[in-house]
Formats: sequence, structure tokens, C-alpha cells
Amino acid sequence: MTSLADVFKAYDIRGTVPDQLDARRLRAIGAAFARFVGGPRLLVARDMRPSGVELSRAFAEGVRSEGVAVVDLGLGSTDLLYFAAGDLDAPGAMFTASHNPAQYNGLKLCLSGARPVGRDTGLGEIQATAERLLDEWGEHGAPPAGPLAPVEERSVLDRYAAHVRSFVDAGALRPLKVVADTANGMGGLVVPAVFEGLPFDVELLYPELDGTFPNHPADPIQPENQAALKQAVVERGADVGLAFDGDADRVFLVDERAEGVSGSLTTALVAASMLTKHPGSTVLYNCICSRVVPEVIAEHGGVGVRTRVGHSFIKQVMAETGAVFGGEHSGHYYFRENFRADSGIIAALVVLELMSVADAPLSKLLEPYRRYVASGEINTEVPDPAGAVEAMAAEVEAAGGALGTADRLDGLTVDRGDWWYNLRPSNTEPFLRLNVEAPDEASCARHVEEVQAAVSRLVSA
Repeated sequence: MTSLADVFKAYDIRGTVPDQLDARRLRAIGAAFARFVGGPRLLVARDMRPSGVELSRAFAEGVRSEGVAVVDLGLGSTDLLYFAAGDLDAPGAMFTASHNPAQYNGLKLCLSGARPVGRDTGLGEIQATAERLLDEWGEHGAPPAGPLAPVEERSVLDRYAAHVRSFVDAGALRPLKVVADTANGMGGLVVPAVFEGLPFDVELLYPELDGTFPNHPADPIQPENQAALKQAVVERGADVGLAFDGDADRVFLVDERAEGVSGSLTTALVAASMLTKHPGSTVLYNCICSRVVPEVIAEHGGVGVRTRVGHSFIKQVMAETGAVFGGEHSGHYYFRENFRADSGIIAALVVLELMSVADAPLSKLLEPYRRYVASGEINTEVPDPAGAVEAMAAEVEAAGGALGTADRLDGLTVDRGDWWYNLRPSNTEPFLRLNVEAPDEASCARHVEEVQAAVSRLVSA
């Protein structure tokens, strides 16, 4: 049987074009998703990658061959697609490979109401159906000729922008200078629409939609990709910088001193705001977030719940717990009133509202939360990332507590008292991911070397 295992990940579909993803495969995936959701209509949006036009058209053909109508939303951010799935109460498919290089593309799928579709909530079934269809269709690579359900073009950009603005009190906002690096990604479309009419002086860096990413990779978690933004913040005397990824669902902040703000610190800051507005609520944070996040949640009277990494897992836990907000160290921020979906630009507006109300610079607001030093995510290519995690877990367990207390919520997290680390295989790339947090820079660097040395020894054994 034809295998799609190389592109179906834990919570999305992603691969290189055309060797891993082409029109033939997307036509089958579209038909499989249509069978899974059952109709009567399905939303499709895409980012600015050149391959998105052909792939989304093939996907739509597969959907329509199953008698399910397609609503083509055109260009949009991933959080715009999630908003549409909630607002229009229809399942959706977003064509994007997020921060991956230009040769990649992929799909993020959701059900009506923006409910997630992950490996355990439908992706496995969709993969099996698509593989069966590819075998049935053979070399022709298309379903038997027949009538196709209709396709309708629709824009939801204005409704989406109004929805995003509803998360803040526009009357409380004060004039702030904002520089936003949209990295030639979909932020170039949605940021101007959202900020229209708000009292901010907004300057965009690299706003042209260009899926070849001519200026720098659209991966803002990497400090080197924030260099132009940090320089612009200083040169323009800006109050804050915003760094968006390719599909504009993630954001990283830069303060007025051009110091980067981690996803964990932004999570803590937004959590404090949401708990002020919704006292006693539950707030989620994933297992690689800083310790400051659960501390801040507790200090503000909230109930913290630790989760696995990844949007489909977090959205599911949000539904189960009724959490008002959830954050990830990777720059994803989830809001209950946003159909439990993630939106970086909503988080950015919440922070701008906090700065306005406090009439204080971002660095001042963050001072109480800068309690620890984190390594950032360190990616290492190893032959078997999952095997490396298991080998480390076995060594920690065999030590009987001498090497720390471990849990396996997501990969391996080891608590060493005043410091901790997490090792996990990437869900989207062939990497072993390491995160370390410690009380200061020196000890963090020392513990990174310690864990890396142990991994290297175990991998080569």
C-alpha cells in the first residue's frame, strides 16, 4: 500500500514539494478529509508559498469529488482559518508549512468550531483513507470522472480583524510605536487589517508576501531571525517589536531595549492579564515552559495545568478543562473566546493593552517575571531521536533518583532541583530538541553541556 507516513505528523501534514507532497497526494488527502468530515462544506485557505496555489486546488478537487462544497478563503493566516472554522461553523484546511523553508508545504486541519485534528483525533484515519484512495486511483492519480460539488470564494479578513480587536478595550489603548517583522509571511496581510483604527504607529518590516523568504527565515524563535527587528526597534525608538512566523499564528516580542522576550515570559504576562479579567480560571502551559509560568498562574489565583507540546493536544485539554488561556514556549497562545485556537496577534494586542494601562515600558512589566535563565530550544540531528530519549530515560531511571526525577508527559522531563531539562523528538523535523532552565547564565550553560555530553555518549554507544 502507498505510504504517507513521511508527511503525516503528530498534529499536521508537512513535507517537501514535489517529492513528498504533490497534486496527486493532495487530491487523495482532500477526498479523505471530505469523507472524514462528511460535509456539507469545507473551508480552504493558504499562505504565500508558491506551491500553495496548485496544492490547494488539487486538495479542493478531491474534496469536491466527494460531494462536499469548498469555500475558498484565499490567502490568510492560520489563525484566520481557525477563526473562520469557528465563525462559519465548518471544518477547514490551512495550507502552510509555518516556519519551514520555501521547499516545504503542508496542511493544518480542523473540524467545525476550530476543533483540532491530530494523530489521535482523525489524522490517522485520514492517512489510511488517503493511502487506500491512492492505490485505487493508480497512476492516473485522480478519482473517476464525475460531477464536482461547487466552490465559492469568500473573504473573512474584516470579520477576523474585528474579532481580534474585541479582545482588548480600544478606549484604554494609548499611542505606542510598534515595529512588526512579518518576514514576507502572512503577517503582511493580517497585521495591517487588525491594527487599522487603533492608536498605534505601526511600521512593517518585509511586508511583501513572498514564500521564498528572501530576507530571512520566517522562524522567529531563532534569535538570529530577530536581528533586523531588534535593530529597527532601537533606530525607530519603538516601544515594542513583534516578530511573526510564516503563517502568522506565532509571535515573539522584543522590548524597547531590543531584548527578546521568550514565549514563556509572554505566556506569563498574558496569563496574568487573563486571570485579572477571569479570576480563578484555569490556564494551560506546556511542559517546556519556564517555571515562572505556573508560579505566576498560582500567584494570580489561577489553576495551572501542564500539557504536552502541540496545538491539537492543548486545544483538547482546553475543551476538557474550560481553560481561559494557554501558552507555549514556542510562541503559540490559545484563547477560549477564540474557539480555543491559537493567535499570536491576539496575544500581542493583550500585551499592548497591558502596556497602555500600566503606562510602563515592556521591560518594566517583565521585571518580576525574569526569574530564571533558559537555554532556548537546541536542536540536534541524531540518527534516532526517539531512541536517544529512551536511552536517556533508562539511564535516569536506573540511577534511582541520583540523576533527578523524571516524567514522560512529552519526551523526557527531568527535575534536578534548582534546574531542569526536557528532551523530546521533534514532531515536524528529524531533530532531538533540548530545553534547559537554570537559575543563572553560567549554570544554564554548564548544564546544557552536561546533558549534551550524556546524549552524545548514549547515541554513540
